[in-house]
Order: sequence, then structure tokens, then C-alpha cells
Amino acid sequence: MKKLLCLLVALVVPTIAWAQYPNKPIRMIVPFAPGGASDFVGRILQPRLTELLGQQIVVDNRAGASGNIGMDAAAKSAPDGYTVYLGNVGTVALNPSVFPKLTVTPTKDFIAITQVVDVPGVMVVNPVKDLIAVTQVVDVPGVLVAHPAFPPSTVKELVEYAKVNPGKLNYASPGAGSQNRLEMEVFRKVAGGLDMVHVPYKGGAGPAVAGLVGGETHLMFVTASSAMNHVKSGRLRLIAVTSAKRLEAFPDAPTMAESGYPELTSGSWQGIFVPTGTPKDVVDKLYGAIMETMKTAEVRQRLANGGVEVVTSAPGEFAQFVARETDRWGKAVREAGATAE
Repeated sequence: MKKLLCLLVALVVPTIAWAQYPNKPIRMIVPFAPGGASDFVGRILQPRLTELLGQQIVVDNRAGASGNIGMDAAAKSAPDGYTVYLGNVGTVALNPSVFPKLTVTPTKDFIAITQVVDVPGVMVVNPVKDLIAVTQVVDVPGVLVAHPAFPPSTVKELVEYAKVNPGKLNYASPGAGSQNRLEMEVFRKVAGGLDMVHVPYKGGAGPAVAGLVGGETHLMFVTASSAMNHVKSGRLRLIAVTSAKRLEAFPDAPTMAESGYPELTSGSWQGIFVPTGTPKDVVDKLYGAIMETMKTAEVRQRLANGGVEVVTSAPGEFAQFVARETDRWGKAVREAGATAE
């Protein structure tokens, strides 16, 4: 009888614990520094999620290694619902191909990035296996922008200009394996093999955009939220957008598809993930709270003001979407030969 009682207690106590979830603050890991698109989205979601869940959502910026440090920290956290991860297309869909021989290893005082050179390796964290895809939350449209002094003002003019000036145009990006760089590589290929020089920076929303504004480079693909203020002030020229439809903020700017390049329809999506092993009841509760958050008028308006579109999906649908995006960008990485520098 005593053993039976102990067994019943063991089965019931976890159920009661999860039913009371959450009963302490929840950490939201953002794998980039404050000020970028991911941090922008996370901090807009934070107040409403806190209100709905009844516990403080604490934004934890874990920047470094193109987002690998933050993703590693999230995947290795306890699967108890008290760590959620705001991942994006770069960290989840691109990095596994861009960093095929990197391991992300925690040490006593810091998280170190170690190159594996003796055996064919893969990232220690496999986003598909080590993270549960809860839901997409937003899509951050991309834009093709140029310095105001750059002569072409349309995609057609840009292609023609590049063809008569081979090797004389350069483009900025946040790094060799970034989505922004890969978008340009796809564009160069489908436009007939444009000869342009890649100028990598350590960061997109900050250094790369600043370099373009300062005239160090000619053009780049970047998120609309990162370029919006510069375009409105005239410090950058908007040539086209990569979204499937025109942006409300820039109704006169054509899409890349309208300009003849449907292959360049893409966005910097972001979504919520939790460590594999997190109980389904907890995942369901998080999913419900996130859905209510994304329906909130104030949240949607604040995101829209920053050029961000609300896009949500059920966990299973989001997992399938992530798998397709991983295949898509993995192919782009292989064709471009884009690896971590």
C-alpha cells in the first residue's frame, strides 16, 4: 500500500506543478544585442506576455557567434517552460549550414566557440532536434537599399549598371553566412552572374547600415525595420522590397517579384522555441498566451510602426515551415560557398 501511495504521489505531483505553471519569472533568450530586429520584437512582446502569464518575462540578450551562443544556451536550458527562445531564420535555418564544423561549448566563465578541424563535425545544437517550434510570431520584410549617390533607382537599372561595371560595385552584409549576404548571392546568380564585391561587417542593423549610409558601400539587402528611418530621412534610397506584397510603410516601392525576381521573395521571420522535452501542457499554455499577445491591437500597431508583420502558426505547421526554410537556405549556402569567416 505504501509503495502504491508513493507511485500515485509521483504521478500526481508533476501534474499539479505543470497545472500551476508558471510560478516564477520566465527568461526569453534573444540571441542578438539590444537594438536589432530581434530585440525590438522581443521587447514589444514582453509586457503583454507578462500580463497574460502572470509572471515577469525577462529578456536575456545573448549575442555572439551569429546567434549560436544564444541558441546553445536556450537548447541546453532545463525543459521546464522557464526558458523560451526567440529564434529567427538566421540562427535556426541558416547557421546549421553556415557553421558545419563549429561547436558551442559552455565553460566556467564564458561560452567559447571552438573550431573542430580533425573530424567532419556539425553544430552541437541541432535546432530541429534540440528545440520545439512553438509558433512563428512575425515576419520582418527585407529591403534592397542603396546609398543616395548610387545612380540606379530600380532593380532593372541596377542590373544593367552592374553588367557594364563588372567588379566595380560592392555590397554590404552582416557577415559571410548572413541571410542578407545570401539574398545578394541569389540575386547575383539569377540576374545573370553579376560581378560585385562583398564587404562583410560585424553586424547588420548597426555597422553594415552605417557603412552604407556613410558611402563605404553601394547597396545591401537588410531588414525594413533596420533601414526604415534612414529611408524616410533620405540617407538611403529604397529600390525594392523582398516581401510577397508591397509594404504599407513604402507603398510605392515594388517587390523583387514585381521587378522580375520572384526568387528573392523572403523575410527575416522570427518565432518562439523551447528546449526539447518541455511538457506539452506547458507548450500549449505558452502557445495560447503568445496567440493572445499577437492579437493585441497595441502589440500589432507597435510592430507595424517598425515595419514588422504579425505572422503566426500552430506548432506543427511552424515545425514544417522551419524544415522547409532550412532546406531552402541550406541550398543557398552550398551554392554560394558561404561559410563562417
